[in-house]
Amino acid sequence: MALFSIPRIHISGIAACVPVHEEKNADYRWISRKEREQLIKTVGVVSKRIASKGTTTSDLCVAAAEKLIPQLGWAREDIQLIVFVSQARDYLIPATAGIIQDRLGLPKTTLAIDINLGCSGYIYGLSVIGSLMNTTGIRKGLLMAGDIGHVNASYRDKSSYPLFGDAGTVTALGLNENASEMYFNLQGDGSGYRAIMIPDGGFRNLINRSSFDYKKYDNGIYRHRLHVALDGIEVFNFSLREVVPNIKALLKNTNKELSSFDYVVFHQANRLINETLRKMLKLEPEKVPYSIQKYGNTSSASIPLTMVSELSEKLNKQKLSLLLSAFGIGLSWGSVILETSNVVCPEIIEFK
Repeated sequence: MALFSIPRIHISGIAACVPVHEEKNADYRWISRKEREQLIKTVGVVSKRIASKGTTTSDLCVAAAEKLIPQLGWAREDIQLIVFVSQARDYLIPATAGIIQDRLGLPKTTLAIDINLGCSGYIYGLSVIGSLMNTTGIRKGLLMAGDIGHVNASYRDKSSYPLFGDAGTVTALGLNENASEMYFNLQGDGSGYRAIMIPDGGFRNLINRSSFDYKKYDNGIYRHRLHVALDGIEVFNFSLREVVPNIKALLKNTNKELSSFDYVVFHQANRLINETLRKMLKLEPEKVPYSIQKYGNTSSASIPLTMVSELSEKLNKQKLSLLLSAFGIGLSWGSVILETSNVVCPEIIEFK
């Protein structure tokens, strides 16, 4: 386990942006009405946001940043770091973070890097940007996290298409000598990489003609090799096997009790997984906020999106003790303990 802490990092603001177009799973015509009703009940996704063709994750993240930066009162020349976490970057090369730096008009002294992670990406991203700021003395940085997940899902795949929505977020972090430490526990198991993957399109399996050939994998599951393949049973079993021990190890390492936290915010994987984890941890429902019913599983955006959607007023006006936990693709998972106060949270932005 990677158990460690990062001092001096304060979350100054969080903003989230979603596409204006909404899709409801009640209208998902690929499966029967009875299947739709059961899917909504089990997975928890009532509706989700779908980006228009040509819209990228960086577009959503930039829109969120353009809203947040003025509300923070930050001068753009003072922002010296961008960490962009996504599986849906603008191009294969170059990195998207550098393009964002230019679009936002940030100085050429800005350190800008991409991280290719999905479900656990926000927690990993916090650890990377926090470590860089604490080590280098950079005083202001932006963590951008999100995905355009629907593009990779086959409409004729009932195991994936109804689940994934699109969103982009930005978390503004400042170096503050008086900030409480962030405590992390990060883990991974690459032997499970096949549980969530796109088989073709990388350098291991280059795109070829057969990459676009649809194949039936099960009833209601047709996709080609450039679509995401999701092994739901494996992901379910992995999540229930690893997440609770990860959280308990972090609590033991920090001498904290789960009851001491105001909220526990999970990656919005699906409602069945998250409710099972909540019950395993004996957490009260009111301490575990959900946004999956409105936005679906938005990959690395799901935790900050949930915070803005469900906790923005409390984040802005109260001091909160939070435990965030994310898990999924990789396989990778991790948790972080942090405290927030006076967090600027604009209303969720809708991108046309």
